[in-house]
Amino acid sequence: MDAVRVALLREVLAGTEWLGATRRFAGALRGSVVSHGGGLLLVGTPEYEPWHLAAHLVDEAAWSGMPELAPTLVRHDARPSDPAHLAVGLGRLEAARRGETLLVVSPEGPAPPLLERVSDARRAGATVLSLGPGEGELPVIAHEALAVPDGSELDLDTVQHLVSAAAGENALPTPRGRRRFRDRVARLAEHLTAPPPSRW
Repeated sequence: MDAVRVALLREVLAGTEWLGATRRFAGALRGSVVSHGGGLLLVGTPEYEPWHLAAHLVDEAAWSGMPELAPTLVRHDARPSDPAHLAVGLGRLEAARRGETLLVVSPEGPAPPLLERVSDARRAGATVLSLGPGEGELPVIAHEALAVPDGSELDLDTVQHLVSAAAGENALPTPRGRRRFRDRVARLAEHLTAPPPSRW
């Protein structure tokens, strides 16, 4: 999903709780990694690895000038023969320490072995965030959680797009009456992609 589609989605969701919720969660994510100087670990489940979110956060890190947002994707089936950025296995969670942030993304509650590793990372001082179901043990372990219950208006993939886009936004308030450059570009893109007005 590109910036134009995210902007359109935000317009559709205006007035709902999703915009505020995703921005608050993204603010917690950004605040944790930037204030601690990085160290973002991103992990899913064996059935659901958040590749797409990892790619979007890498893009947002580059566009926003916040390299701390670029995550390390922790994989359940990582092999030493994989490319370096795909070869980080669950052992990395055991090495998580104070100053690092662990974002767990799961459409369903993670299995006990992963929950134990996440809980150990929290005890070691890592900040834990969760994106997924609002029930179960993971939201209890997490410092910050954004619930995306099964059957809600938005699916987990869409919420990840909103979170990643919001995480890369400039956290400083904009001057009154002026829009940020990125907002102006989004409005221009919307204008250029809109159908021509009807003359009849």
